[in-house]
Amino acid sequence: MIRRMATDARTATNPTPEFPAFPDTFLWGVSTSAHQIEGAVDEREPSVWDVFTAEPGRVKDGSTAAVACDHYHRYREDVALLAGLGVDAYRFSVSWPRAVFAGGRGLDFYDRLVDELCAAGVRPVPTLFHWDLPVTLDWLDRDTAARFAEYVSVVAERLGDRVTKWITLNEPAEHTLLGHALGAHAPGRQLLFDALPVAHHQLLAHGLAVRALRAAGASDIGIANSHGPTWPASQDSADVAAADFYDVLLNQLFADPVLLGEYPAGIGELMPGDVEADLKVIAEPVDWYGINYYAPTRVGAPQGTEIEFGGLTMPADLPFSVRQIEGVPVTDFGWPVVPEALTELLTGFRERYGDRLPPVVITENGCSYEGIDDQDRIAYLDGHVRALHRALAAGVDVRGYFVWSLLDNFEWAEGYARRFGLVHVDRETLERTPKASYAWFRDLLRAQR
Repeated sequence: MIRRMATDARTATNPTPEFPAFPDTFLWGVSTSAHQIEGAVDEREPSVWDVFTAEPGRVKDGSTAAVACDHYHRYREDVALLAGLGVDAYRFSVSWPRAVFAGGRGLDFYDRLVDELCAAGVRPVPTLFHWDLPVTLDWLDRDTAARFAEYVSVVAERLGDRVTKWITLNEPAEHTLLGHALGAHAPGRQLLFDALPVAHHQLLAHGLAVRALRAAGASDIGIANSHGPTWPASQDSADVAAADFYDVLLNQLFADPVLLGEYPAGIGELMPGDVEADLKVIAEPVDWYGINYYAPTRVGAPQGTEIEFGGLTMPADLPFSVRQIEGVPVTDFGWPVVPEALTELLTGFRERYGDRLPPVVITENGCSYEGIDDQDRIAYLDGHVRALHRALAAGVDVRGYFVWSLLDNFEWAEGYARRFGLVHVDRETLERTPKASYAWFRDLLRAQR
């Protein structure tokens, strides 16, 4: 059930009528992921996240995604919310554990979802891996990349007659760092730099997936990598060197192989297998490049102590330390709000990659705030869409923008404590209530048409 708000926020006009105009072909959307919203755990195989969340202390509020938003059963209600919002496209993810359930019967759900989206005039944009790896697989194992390509072929054969835009992987950087280096996400390993093979195998999986999608006739393929500017804590040489190192790990390590066909200096020799041959696969041309952007990061030399930052404990023995950015607002998650850094990021990408950079799509941008009358979220989104327009005006070929997220959902190791949705989801009843930001985004889209 969708509850109307007691306030007049849903019927409010766009508070920023002088919003700059984007091209008519610009793609507006919202994003979600399977594990965070679907629930229906008995209708899929187990994932590494099921194992992780079952371990006491792994999730801050002790919750799991067994029910989540129950999107599996309420998808028609959620597609109606998308239609009411007026988005062009909906980025969701296909659960690999669901896709292989009961000999492929789990794909029936995505058949129904895609049909519902098409009937509503909303373009389906599936992400093929968003961290919910089947428990029988392991990214430390090179063979997982081949298994991923096989799974992608099956999904493409099933949905390719209606899906025309695809995303291979979501944020392999975070899945490597948080899940395998620091142990804050599933599968909970603390390998530090021994986690680098996980990065390589995910990138290899991306390249093999691009080939599998091409073989199935797909022609609009991208990847969703997370990126943000890295700012040194000072101009001291130690701080600058630490920031440069961090930028290589979180930005260049995952963009250079895809866009340039090479690893940053000194990284390739740390990777397993025939790296030169693998890079030819990893660099299979993509039609567009997805960027998930939330905030810049201020980085300095190691301080010799653990640091709490954005809900994450950073070990003392890392060769860098993440610092607070002073003088800017922060979200409820503690993340700095710096819209102009999005312009900086995009113009920096154009300068670094030049003609090797395909059209860009912002595949995630959003913030965590409490409340249904969420004026802070409106301010955040307003600032970032304007920053995006400035990048476009500066000559960056940006083709789309997806808000994270449609629904308040299971926010990984934070459980349900962080709310990123344009739509509030009651944790007891699962009732959906569009927030003020939903009305703001709806009115923005109307003004663009």
